[in-house]
Amino acid sequence: AASDVYKRQEIQSVKLRFGIIGNTEELNRAIDVAMQVAPTDLSVLVTGESGVGKESFPQIIHQFSRRKHGPYIAVNCGAIPEGTIDSELFGHEKGAFTGADREGKEGLLQMADGGTVFLDEIGEMPLAMQPKLMRAIQDREILPVGGKATKKIDVRFLAATNIDLEEAVKEKRFRADLFYRLNVVPIKIPPLYERREDIPPLINQMVDRINNEYQMSKSLDRDAFDYLVAYDWPGNVRQLENTVERIMVSTDSRVIKKDDLP
Repeated sequence: AASDVYKRQEIQSVKLRFGIIGNTEELNRAIDVAMQVAPTDLSVLVTGESGVGKESFPQIIHQFSRRKHGPYIAVNCGAIPEGTIDSELFGHEKGAFTGADREGKEGLLQMADGGTVFLDEIGEMPLAMQPKLMRAIQDREILPVGGKATKKIDVRFLAATNIDLEEAVKEKRFRADLFYRLNVVPIKIPPLYERREDIPPLINQMVDRINNEYQMSKSLDRDAFDYLVAYDWPGNVRQLENTVERIMVSTDSRVIKKDDLP
């Protein structure tokens, strides 16, 4: 049908724009869901193993949403120290604590007003912080540290995790109400070993990019190429990319052989 052809063309266009390599049905379906849900304000939870490229999907959703001209704020929940995450996310009033900004400070959620917040590694969010985040998502309002009045925010929430949040809920490491608020639309990105046919185009794209970047003209021989394709890549696309870059930069010969692989 014409609509199916149009959809396939649209998905291919998105992959080109966001640098996503691969053509398996699962990957295409994930992109299709992201594009369908983009015009809404529904929360989306992107799941998948570490290194599969989850961070591209919130960007797709933001760029195809009515908020695309608003801010896009990505927050790595695992990288903010637990002692400062409250003021980083929600801001603080002047003199709220020792060392606080004299004028007070806007938090990341306020900075994203009119746009999108992407909460990466949401599974690392400290348990004590989760009720406050839950209220921000549910009521679209925040209370800065040291503040007495709440402030309204107009923000869409997207999140990603590589841990099993349902298991974390059972183990009381993650709040069930927050999980259900975030998991309105789930998008699962398949690991590389489940989409093996995507590995050859990924390797070719990486070899071309690295050759251009370092002004080289190296290639992999058939045995080396086949060996990379057959490997399971527990670290997914990120591990594959790091490996290809390392062998291309560290190997003297122009043609990389199987013996050159780590």
